[in-house]
Parts: sequence; structure tokens; C-alpha cells
Amino acid sequence: MTALSPKITQRVAFSLLLASAVTVILPVVVVILVIVKNGLAAISWEFLTTMPRSGMREGGIFPAIVGTFCLVAGAIVFALPLGLCAAIYLSEYARQGMLSRVVRLAIVNLAGVPSVVFGLFGLALFVDFFRFGASILAGSLTLGVMILPVIITSSREALDAVPKSFREVSLSLGATKLQTIKHAVLPHALPGILTGTILGIGRAAGETAPILFTVAAFYLPRLPQSVFDQAMALPYHLYVLSTQVPNVGVPIRYGTALVLLTIVLLMNLAAVTIRSHFRAKKKW
Repeated sequence: MTALSPKITQRVAFSLLLASAVTVILPVVVVILVIVKNGLAAISWEFLTTMPRSGMREGGIFPAIVGTFCLVAGAIVFALPLGLCAAIYLSEYARQGMLSRVVRLAIVNLAGVPSVVFGLFGLALFVDFFRFGASILAGSLTLGVMILPVIITSSREALDAVPKSFREVSLSLGATKLQTIKHAVLPHALPGILTGTILGIGRAAGETAPILFTVAAFYLPRLPQSVFDQAMALPYHLYVLSTQVPNVGVPIRYGTALVLLTIVLLMNLAAVTIRSHFRAKKKW
């Protein structure tokens, strides 16, 4: 049997890789086009800035947008400091041993836990045990726990990617371990940390199950006044419009999905932009 020439092999491999990329990208493009086509007609200033009315069959989605941003902000306030500190400890202080490996494996496994399990966890811990009730605080903490593995993993990988010579030079000049981390490691790991954080924000903004148990309200006539109030949120609002409210216009449902999709895509675009900006400043 005659062996294929290297050029033919290369072309076949390239064709297979291209086909794989198209197979992955094409469904995403189709979904986006369908949402844009059906939802663009609903997008207006009134739709984005007014309260729902007529049983949510008319009006806007402003309280759901506000609730989503409140939940995401609360999740980041909780998860970013805790996740960054955990990543710094695992990367810079923890001894390489069985315990360290178990902790890292647990973090990786935690990232694969279904979001509905996090919702039940938040219901049991924050809503019932701590008696926060169904509130923005309980929902934000639940989302924060859910995105912790993403932040810890991305931050640890960003810290590990910084050359060890940076640490050695800093320590040799008399800097302490903490000063070395603060001035010689974190600035260079910042792109990866920010990227992981923004990707975590995108996941928190699009989840329904965790907020279903801890904060989401079917309808509220006003905006939340404190962290102990319930809130509407775009993922749950979209679920309600699609399953619980009859005779809702197709443009309203798809318009809500388009707003949610746009927010998530903008967050991912921000992650790519920030990463590119800081990578351009690297000198190594």
C-alpha cells in the first residue's frame, strides 16, 4: 500500500480541522442569527428602560436588567477577592503534596457541578440556614460560589505562567514574599486574572437555576431597595415569558434573549480586549 505524501496528509489534516471548526461555529452563528432576526424588532429605548405591564405582555425589561447587574456585581464582590486569595495561596504558598493535589482536584470538579446543585446549596445555606431569605444577597452569594472555581483556576494558571526568574530576582534584591507577589507577580498575571473574572461574570449573568431558588421573582412592580429584596433577572424573566405567561409576543421573548445574549457577548469581548491590551505590554 502506497503511503500518502506529506503534502496530501497535511491537506487532509487541514480539511478535517477546518470542518471541525465550522461544525462548532456554525450552530452558534445560526442561534445568534435566529435570535437577532426575531428579537431585533422589540429592541427600543422603551423596551430597555420601562417596567413590564399588562401581565408582562407589554412594556420593557428594565427591572430584569437592573436585577441581573445587581446579582453579577454582588457575585464578583464576593468571589473575586476570595478566589484570588485562594489562587495566590495555591500557587505561591502551598506545599506540593497530597493535600494540595486534592484541593486542586476538588476545585476542578467543583467547576463541573450542575448549576441546579448550586441553587439547592444556596437555598439550604444562604436562604434557610443564614436566614437571608430569597434576596439579592442570597442570590449573589450563590452565584459567587458557582463562579469561584473559574476564578481560582484562571488566576492560578495566570500566576503559574509568570516566569520563576521574576520571583528569584525580586527575592534576591531583599523583597519579602508578599512584596514579590504584589509587585513582581500580580502585575504580570493580571490579564489572565481579569479574563477569568469576566468569563465568570458572563456565566453568572446567564444562569437561571441558582437564582430560581434564591432570589428570582416572577414580577415586581418596583426596583429592589436593598440587598434583602427579591429581584427580577433576565435569565429567569426569559424562562417566565417562554413558559408561564400565555400570549406573549415572539419579539418580546426573543428581544429579552437578545439583550441577555448581548450582555454576555460584550463581557466576553471585554475579556478578549483586556487580555490583548495587557499582553501587548508584556516584555517576555
